Amino acid sequence: MSLFDVYSVYELTIVRGRDVYVYDDEGNRYLDLYGGHAVISIGHSHPGYVKALSDQLSKLAFYSNAVKNPLQDELSDHLNDISAMQDYQLFLCNSGAEANENALKLASFHTGKKKIVAFENGFHGRTSAAVSVTDNDKIISPLNAQHDVELLPFDDIERFEQVLSNGDVAAVIFEAIQGIGGLDEPSIDFVQSMSRICRENGTVLIADEVQCGFGRTGDFFAFSCFGIQPDIVSMAKGMGNGFPVGGILIHPGLKPKKGMLGSTFGGNHLACTSALSVLKEIENMDLMNQARLCHNYFKDQLDLLGTDVKLKGRGLMLGLEFDFPVDQLRQTLMFKHHVLTGSSKNKNLLRLLPPLTIQPHHFDIFFNALNQELPWKSIQRSAI
Repeated sequence: MSLFDVYSVYELTIVRGRDVYVYDDEGNRYLDLYGGHAVISIGHSHPGYVKALSDQLSKLAFYSNAVKNPLQDELSDHLNDISAMQDYQLFLCNSGAEANENALKLASFHTGKKKIVAFENGFHGRTSAAVSVTDNDKIISPLNAQHDVELLPFDDIERFEQVLSNGDVAAVIFEAIQGIGGLDEPSIDFVQSMSRICRENGTVLIADEVQCGFGRTGDFFAFSCFGIQPDIVSMAKGMGNGFPVGGILIHPGLKPKKGMLGSTFGGNHLACTSALSVLKEIENMDLMNQARLCHNYFKDQLDLLGTDVKLKGRGLMLGLEFDFPVDQLRQTLMFKHHVLTGSSKNKNLLRLLPPLTIQPHHFDIFFNALNQELPWKSIQRSAI
């Protein structure tokens, strides 16, 4: 049986990892500045994480949500403390797409409406409703396209207010920092106005923190710097450090009804254990402060590089925007310098989402490699 060929795969086989490094099947070591799409938050094979999962696995890996699971309550309490989202409710699932799917469904239940407003260059997942609010026609099938969705640009508050004034919008979903879209951010004034207009029109505001949340930006949630209170917050990726975990935090104004949401594997014992381990290490190792410090170091080193490359993002959600497509540069960094990076919808953007355990000196490896390759790129562009 062959694999269904939907992924573009590099000729690289990763077999193990330790903290910010991964190793291929030939024993070569790579600096992981991508963290598997921002999934690895506390480092590969963190000893405390491995022990917690091993201990839980030896007791019970899974039972359904038809019985009590105290680990869910423990996770909810810990999230309450670290996220400053007091009195919110927690629903657990398995992925970012599933989190956004449930967020959109819950908003529609709550309002009795079906139209969704999302934003250009946004990415929210590949399930039915989540993909319909994603700005990528190539991954939206005719079945998905039947959802009532309107895509708007960031920072056009007049158009936003006009669309919501019709009174038919169930929810607005946005990323505080767009991940796959290229690390663009809305302005503070726009987000605060957006929040106000949603309240005035009875529209549910959903903050998609799947990639930018869980401490990655130096704040636990990236939207917090805007001074708003979303109705629903979706999260996943770094939540489980590699174990599939997702969830939504729900404002107390949205009331649950038995059976309105559900997930077989959501909030299982191993999932809760992994998320609790991540939260514990974020606090113990002061990783949110570490993200801010590393960001400042990265910016200083980029300034020393003496190039016009544009830095985007916050904390350890970083993007370098060049004046040329970065695919060849990514491959050179990977195969010549053994540094893993990421791409985005913006073909000129190099995306960096390393484990939050990264230290400033690790970035020296990246900048030394970049310093070697940028002159070659300049010569190549001049020749063209």
